[in-house]
Amino acid sequence: MEAFTEDAIVPLTIPKGFKVTPEQFEQLAYAEQVARLELTANGELIVMSPTGGTAGKKNSRLTQRLRNWADRDGTGEVFDSSTVFVLSSGARRSPDVSWIKLDRWNQLTQQQQDGFPPICPDFVIELVSPSDIKNQRYEDLQAKMREYLDNGVRLGWLIEPSAKIVEIYRPGQAVEILNNPQTLSGKDILPGFTLDLTEIFAA
Repeated sequence: MEAFTEDAIVPLTIPKGFKVTPEQFEQLAYAEQVARLELTANGELIVMSPTGGTAGKKNSRLTQRLRNWADRDGTGEVFDSSTVFVLSSGARRSPDVSWIKLDRWNQLTQQQQDGFPPICPDFVIELVSPSDIKNQRYEDLQAKMREYLDNGVRLGWLIEPSAKIVEIYRPGQAVEILNNPQTLSGKDILPGFTLDLTEIFAA
């Protein structure tokens, strides 16, 4: 793949099902950072639209709430939506918010931590954005949550603010669907973490 330069920028349309190698993915992901990129386990390149204001505000609040708890708890690290994780399936995924236990994170080398970490988070949050609804990506996000479980996630929350619905994903259990919950609890995975959904469900 040729290197990207500012003088060679051209409009790019990615057809559905377009595949690249992991090496090509890294070149694309580092090229300009104009869009979030993911790679499925079978090599399909996923190009996600830039985050709009409403989704960006809510994502920021989710990250802040988890970060505040993690700073007090001290047992893990929090990552925002720009972090690409290399899953054991070979997929490259970027949860909106994620958390990894400190002992697992510290097992990675400095080089692995600096690049795309080859590790699956213990906890993930995916927020359904207005663009996800518009582009009919809800089922894709549900499939992504199942993929996280298959690769080692211990707890996942899929939050749909417009319908005020939360889907809770746990290994070996059926998906739990909550309608208009006021709070969410991290329970035994994130002891003491409670997320107030008031601001997330607000328009």
